[in-house]
Amino acid sequence: MNIQQAPRGVNVVVETDQAVYIGRLEKADTEQVEIHHAAVFQVAPNESPEAVIRHTAKFGVPVEHAEMLFETRGIKRVRKLGDVPKA
Repeated sequence: MNIQQAPRGVNVVVETDQAVYIGRLEKADTEQVEIHHAAVFQVAPNESPEAVIRHTAKFGVPVEHAEMLFETRGIKRVRKLGDVPKA
């Protein structure tokens, strides 16, 4: 799904080239995404963030930001956190 199709009010995982944002989607347009109760995980080059994403899906979002904005440029993948396998 793309970020404009993601359901508002649902926890989403937004993967970019350099970071993974996980939080409750408030709104998204063509330039910015606003999420609440969010965490950000940096991704090293040639490293998969899947282990961190699955850990968060299993144990919950370690909230670092009450709300935050980030650019839509560079988004590679968007999923509902509830759809992520918890293994």
